Amino acid sequence: MKLEYLMTYHADLKPVVEVGPGPLGSRNIFDVVGGTFEGPRLRGRLLPSGGDWLLNGPDGAGRLDVRATLETDDGAHIYMQYFGIVIVAGVAAEKLGRGEGTDYGDAVFMTNPRFETGDPRYAWLNAVVAVGEGRFGPGWVEYRVYQAVNG
Repeated sequence: MKLEYLMTYHADLKPVVEVGPGPLGSRNIFDVVGGTFEGPRLRGRLLPSGGDWLLNGPDGAGRLDVRATLETDDGAHIYMQYFGIVIVAGVAAEKLGRGEGTDYGDAVFMTNPRFETGDPRYAWLNAVVAVGEGRFGPGWVEYRVYQAVNG
């Protein structure tokens, strides 16, 4: 198996609700209010219809639960959902404390996006197994996403 670059996407976020501590951790909800994505085979924008239902556990790990709608530059709609892990410590925590964004690799920030579409031009996405690495800053998140292929 090897990984091939699929796309980079940038999402603009707005914190909406701090649910607070519960039996599994502290839940925070963010709205996706826009963004863009681009790769060798697709590009477009994120529609303002998604969100992240982030659960911060007592072990220091944030567990992502994200849904977003992509609109390609040629009018196709793609549903994207992913779960993942983010652990903010060290360099990432210092940068965020100064109001700066992080770089890839500053934090443990990994996802596994999956895609759904009915558009025949992008039907190949329905069978993609993907992984992503993230970085973030105040009000935004960005991922490099790779497709797992036979190698």
